[in-house]
Amino acid sequence: MTDATPVTPEPTENTAPAAADAASPDETQDVSARGSNRSQRPDSAAFKAFITSGWAPRAVLDVEPSPAAPFAAARRAALSARFPGARLVIPAGPLKVRSNDTDYRFRPHSAFAHLTGTGWDQEPDAVLVLHPVEPGTGDPSGPDGARSAHHAVLYVRPLAARDTEEFYADARYGEFWVGARPSLDDVTTLTGVEAHHVDGLRDALAKDVGPDGTVLLVVTGADEAVEALVEAIRAEAGLEDSAEQTAEEEQERTEAEWLARAEAAYRRTDAALVEAVSELRLVKDAHEVEQMRSAVDATIAGFEEVVRTLPRALGHRRGERVIETTFDGHARLEGNAVGYETIAAAGEHATTLHWIRNDGVVRSGQLVLLDAGVEVDSLYTADVTRTLPADGEFTDVQRRVYQAVLDAADAAFDVAVPGARFRDVHAAAMEVIAARLEEWGLLPVSAAESLSPEGQQHRRWMVHGTSHHLGLDVHDCAQARRELYLDGILEPGMVFTIEPGLYFKADDLAVPEEYRGIGVRIEDDVLVTADGNENLSAALPRRPEDVEAWMASLRA
Repeated sequence: MTDATPVTPEPTENTAPAAADAASPDETQDVSARGSNRSQRPDSAAFKAFITSGWAPRAVLDVEPSPAAPFAAARRAALSARFPGARLVIPAGPLKVRSNDTDYRFRPHSAFAHLTGTGWDQEPDAVLVLHPVEPGTGDPSGPDGARSAHHAVLYVRPLAARDTEEFYADARYGEFWVGARPSLDDVTTLTGVEAHHVDGLRDALAKDVGPDGTVLLVVTGADEAVEALVEAIRAEAGLEDSAEQTAEEEQERTEAEWLARAEAAYRRTDAALVEAVSELRLVKDAHEVEQMRSAVDATIAGFEEVVRTLPRALGHRRGERVIETTFDGHARLEGNAVGYETIAAAGEHATTLHWIRNDGVVRSGQLVLLDAGVEVDSLYTADVTRTLPADGEFTDVQRRVYQAVLDAADAAFDVAVPGARFRDVHAAAMEVIAARLEEWGLLPVSAAESLSPEGQQHRRWMVHGTSHHLGLDVHDCAQARRELYLDGILEPGMVFTIEPGLYFKADDLAVPEEYRGIGVRIEDDVLVTADGNENLSAALPRRPEDVEAWMASLRA
């Protein structure tokens, strides 16, 4: 990797020793500046003049309106309706350091991606702000011509001119180092949102903020610098004193008045905004469903690649990594990346729910649990698991455990329909799991006793839940309220996983030896439809005999 340090003057034969001799303990170089000590780049006026001149006009970037833009506009309008009069701040987030001065590949915060329709690595340090306006005068909110109560502006760091040091000297943002960023016009063309330079963010956020003025809310957890800026603006506006006065006034009100005002006050908090941007994703729109289908299809193709490479995994000292890198390479070629760290767990490792070290061998006769998902360029991810016999055929006991998990999954699918509660999906799977464990003589009590809240002994062998919402995050909508998530009513457009499992650890003395070291999970991605549900990952075989035939056909 090339040196990523600021441009500094090169020492010369005449000046370097003198500079060294002149140094004193009082002039010790600041630690934060020492990254430039290895730099060999010039800083002369002649160099600057030469490198910033003689360039042809920049080629126009091929930017077209994103197909997600009209859907993102409707999402912003829905958010606007929940926070009339408030200024809403949704950061994309900054680049994150991997090691010293090298960054991870950028991925925007999911709320930012959802509300702008951007994907890939767009756009570090950007901030979406919904500025409050008079109701009905804001941005168009749909094809019916209605308008929201907010005007959206994207504050971004645009492409720097070639006569600036950023162009050639900034290893984090400079065009010479990381390529050309979009211009403000490019951003507006792509998203349909007015774009301004990020340097104007502070003044834009501070406008009219005060105890009797505009409320300023930020999605926390995305960008610490933006959060600190919002806090500073609030403090300057005296909002802390206002909160204390409000608390004193509440003591004099009736309980009903207090509850009403408490709800209104909560709607003026950052937590309420974080909650809202999460709940907006509970029901997917048509564009999101299309992206989920693409992610699942790419994931299925990745599983096929893994099956083809299993013979190589069986012969490698890190067979699990053969599986991991096969899938991860496919995800990078066909999408943006993996949606989460791939779980490639062979044998006993399959009993560790989130085994991502993937450094083990794959032995003949073992099961391989592959839990993986492709994140497509729009940042929507699949989340699919199959448990595969390394040799292509299940043993009798492996088949028995696998069939029990499959039956539990099928029971969950049967209840995943509009009008049911999200928690019903898990309950249906657990009834099957408990019944099978009772049949095999593994439960110390009856299945009925185990299923009671006071029991739950069957959960020894499946400690996780059966389902979670899926979308831009693999565990999507995580900040939604309990009454809308776990206790929520299923609606068409919801997408979630169904993933029961059974895990018998190698040292589990509560089960016969034949079960020990077997871990099985079957996970599919389900879309709730108007008349039931659709298994988006149904093209990936599920029944044990179908899995065996599928593997044989691919390895032939």
